Amino acid sequence: MIRISLLSDTHSHIDDQVLKLCGGSDEIWHAGDIGNLKVTEALSGVAPVRAVYGNIDDHHIRAHWPKHARFYAEQVDVWITHIGGYPGRYSFHVKPEIYTKPPKLFICGHSHILKVMNDKKLGLLHMNPGAIGKHGFHKVRTLLRFAIDGDRIKDLEVVELPR
Repeated sequence: MIRISLLSDTHSHIDDQVLKLCGGSDEIWHAGDIGNLKVTEALSGVAPVRAVYGNIDDHHIRAHWPKHARFYAEQVDVWITHIGGYPGRYSFHVKPEIYTKPPKLFICGHSHILKVMNDKKLGLLHMNPGAIGKHGFHKVRTLLRFAIDGDRIKDLEVVELPR
């Protein structure tokens, strides 16, 4: 079993409260709009990091992190990208592959809106952790914590922080 902290849209902001919330995680996943490599460096001091770049990320971040990350966590096929859309409204960047080879867990950021929903048509779970940074229109900063045990995604927790 692995414990995951999932966040997105830090926009160069990371603070001790977020780092503390990620404590106890086996991995931290960042779904883009990192803003500054100091963010992922700070997170990697807590646990190993998997990340993708987002639309605001500069060439330094794009040289360090990929646009898409697709991998297995235990027996769960995971795909992380920044701009991915939602079930029934996937981005053109992912549409061809998601319909021909859907993952079990599809993660994106970008919207600053926390959303977790099943795509029954494709048999996948979609997660968007919202935004944990302070830049943007969101009123509440959010992240997700969950576990992957074999082929099961479980113990999902929504964490909210004041802006």
